[in-house]
Amino acid sequence: MNAASIVAGAVGGDGDDSDDKEKEEEAERERQEAIREAEERRKEKHRKMEEEREKMRQEIRDKYKIPKKEEMVEQQQSEPDNPLMRKKKTPEELAAEAELEDQDEFTKLKNTIETQVNELKSQIESKCVMQMESDNICGERPYILPLRTERIP
Repeated sequence: MNAASIVAGAVGGDGDDSDDKEKEEEAERERQEAIREAEERRKEKHRKMEEEREKMRQEIRDKYKIPKKEEMVEQQQSEPDNPLMRKKKTPEELAAEAELEDQDEFTKLKNTIETQVNELKSQIESKCVMQMESDNICGERPYILPLRTERIP
């Protein structure tokens, strides 16, 4: 190809545009097909590797009598084949997941204990108020004593 034919093709003097487009489309289809086939081969390879790993894991579980966790199987089933087609999560769902991930076992235990302590405080205070009201004969406003948190020796 010489410089004159390149210039003529760029200006529009070449009448083979439809042939070029068809060749480009065919090349693009072949490329997409090759990509899809490569992806399928890759997935099959990784599936086989995972099967081998699972076989080894099962042998170890059998040897040491460890029960299999079913959580992993459920997680794999919930994922769609095409990641582009999965359900999009709302910002609220993402925030809730992040919050759950941030809370480890210690934090959960701490929060549980705090809520129980607060419930006990409110119950004790309400009982103190009821006791003060029943003792209050004159109809005066009861005085609520603060709770002591330190130990008395």
